[in-house]
Amino acid sequence: MVLEAKFDDSTIFKKIIDSFKDSVTQINFVCSESGIEAQAIDDSRVLLVTVSIPPSCFESYRCDRPTTIGVYLASLAKLLKSANTNSSLTLYVADKPDELLLLFEEPKNQKSMEYKLKLVDITADMLEVDSDMKSDVTVEMSSVEFTKTVRDLTQLSDSFTVSVTKDGIVFSVQGDTAQGKVLLQPREDLADESNNLSISMSKTIDLSFASKYLLDIIKAASISNKIFLKFSDDTPALFEFKMEKGGGVGFYLAPKYDDEDENM
Repeated sequence: MVLEAKFDDSTIFKKIIDSFKDSVTQINFVCSESGIEAQAIDDSRVLLVTVSIPPSCFESYRCDRPTTIGVYLASLAKLLKSANTNSSLTLYVADKPDELLLLFEEPKNQKSMEYKLKLVDITADMLEVDSDMKSDVTVEMSSVEFTKTVRDLTQLSDSFTVSVTKDGIVFSVQGDTAQGKVLLQPREDLADESNNLSISMSKTIDLSFASKYLLDIIKAASISNKIFLKFSDDTPALFEFKMEKGGGVGFYLAPKYDDEDENM
């Protein structure tokens, strides 16, 4: 086997895949001794998804040589429906990779389940992206609060605006029959750090995004209780969910200009 990677909790991988399976249809997982990385751009070329799963996320991890695994996400997601917190999941790829083997094991129930997924050739180059990129505004906030805000406001409009000033961050929408906004100011919750909200800024920003993409992005909230938002006038925004054991999922989303989606 060229790859053998075991999650002690199979739902970890399921949550990662579920977080972006509705944003892109297929993806290449690039495996190396430093972990598993992936990128994919949606069909409209407005949203770039990045995935990082370092060895620290696994109970055990071995990759003998760099290997690329191309999969259809809808097919992989179906197999991952077998995941539960009582089962482990080991991913296997043979020396001549043409399929991905998924082995679920439930020691307490003396049960195992094995699936094989055919790999696909996906022509796509890895882009050079930097999650530590310099930005005009960086916001760290509760992913639960961000999710609720997006769900509440996107009901009213297809366009979602983010404004950041010295007073705080404002999420707003302007619909045909209604409008709404949510103002959040920096705060520190000593009892629950996940409720903290911090803002670092070098200038004010006012950017609009298509609501449909934000509704896809918030599906990643299950992998982290925090979200990091990075905004600049001249680059795509970054919505990043970092996992507790390292790595995470990031979404680079191009803002809307003149009421049109701007391609990456």
